Amino acid sequence: MDLGTDYLGLRLRNPLVASASPLSRSVAGVQRLADAGIGAVVLPSLFEEQLRWEADRDAQLADAGIDSFAESLTYLPPAADVEVGSREYLSLLSRAVAAVDIPVIASLNGVTATGWVDHAAAMQDAGAAAIELNIYYLPGSPEIGGLEVEQRHLDILTRVKSVVSLPVAVKISPYFSSTGEIARRLSEAGADGLVLFNRFMQPDIDPETLAVTTGVQLSSRAEARMPRSWIAMLRNRVTASLAATTGVEDAGDVAAYLLAGADVVMTASALLRHGPEHARVLLDDLSAWMGRKGFTAVGQVRGRLSLPYTVDGPAYERAGYLAAIQQATSRFGTIRTAGTPSPWSQDS
Repeated sequence: MDLGTDYLGLRLRNPLVASASPLSRSVAGVQRLADAGIGAVVLPSLFEEQLRWEADRDAQLADAGIDSFAESLTYLPPAADVEVGSREYLSLLSRAVAAVDIPVIASLNGVTATGWVDHAAAMQDAGAAAIELNIYYLPGSPEIGGLEVEQRHLDILTRVKSVVSLPVAVKISPYFSSTGEIARRLSEAGADGLVLFNRFMQPDIDPETLAVTTGVQLSSRAEARMPRSWIAMLRNRVTASLAATTGVEDAGDVAAYLLAGADVVMTASALLRHGPEHARVLLDDLSAWMGRKGFTAVGQVRGRLSLPYTVDGPAYERAGYLAAIQQATSRFGTIRTAGTPSPWSQDS
């Protein structure tokens, strides 16, 4: 069974990619993922805020005349919310690249097009196979317009592409006024890949403690419908590679993403729930499914259920919506409280 696939111009042994998570925060973790059969691994992000803190620290140290790193830790200890700086990140990256024979993808997370993106060049020098830009930008002010949000994504991508020759993927959210348009514009601006989709943190309210609660929840397979739909629509409309992420639990989820048109399927939640070795289960079950369906290569699966370029996308979506409403009406339209006649069954 040929599970090989191409992503960002890289040849991977299979389409299963470990997305950024605590599992890849160490060389041992990256090795464990590689040993489990993963096709590529994305390191956790280096955050814009970390780099800003680092730059501010270096400026303060320079003003104080301190040039020893050990002395600097005594003079100015790391902030509580800064877990790792660029030095440590680049060290992890270079050691991980040396330890495994699969592509190691570095990740930058930020929201502005300022100097932090120049660290992409250092990631390239450290041996990254590619860079994933996780543009985690949720415009929380009603004063921020949609065009500004879109332009910010394009500016960040353009800045990074200007300092590296590596493939660059952009991880975006689904919350654009026209997700298809921003996907097309990013592809035309040089994005080698699009990762669909980012999951924004969604705070909640605890009515007992009267407090706002935060936290990251592992994804569920129900969340896969939106990225899978967009991948199916974009497959034949952009040149960038398409990476699916969110909602992967078993091989059926991987197969569904491939059928929609994904070049690779990223997962973190399933590996965190079941351990890195779950990757082998996913791959073995994917191979078994392909055998049952008569496929011998991933290329025969990819995009079989994507939207053909010749199909009118909006009309197709509208027709699907109407069909879903009709099915729901047929299924649930007769459900009512016992003994209460349905108003729809009465003569007007």
